[in-house]
Amino acid sequence: MSLKFSKEHEWVNAAQPEAAIVGITVHAQDALGDVVFVDLPAVGSTFQQGDVTGVVESVKAAADVFMPVTGEIVEVNEALRADPSLANTDPLGAGWFFKVKLSDPSQLDGLMDETAYGNFAASA
Repeated sequence: MSLKFSKEHEWVNAAQPEAAIVGITVHAQDALGDVVFVDLPAVGSTFQQGDVTGVVESVKAAADVFMPVTGEIVEVNEALRADPSLANTDPLGAGWFFKVKLSDPSQLDGLMDETAYGNFAASA
């Protein structure tokens, strides 16, 4: 798996750049607690890197979801909309948020690898 991480605690699996998968990290879901609602972006929407694409609400707080790379939303995880707890039980798998067609794959180079993100999250 080709995972990259943002400072806003999103992950990107860019193994298939034509439709990279985006979700929130284990650290993010731990900090939020039990996720009860997820607002996902509309398919066909285009976002710039750093834009807010949706909201995650938990029993403790609400947090924005940020776009880690510029691109167009090509699919959203309807299973997550139906069962937001997937963001807690499988944040790096079944709890993915959306798929994005990358506009600038070189932006991935500016994101952290797993080791760098682990160090970042430990100090966050």
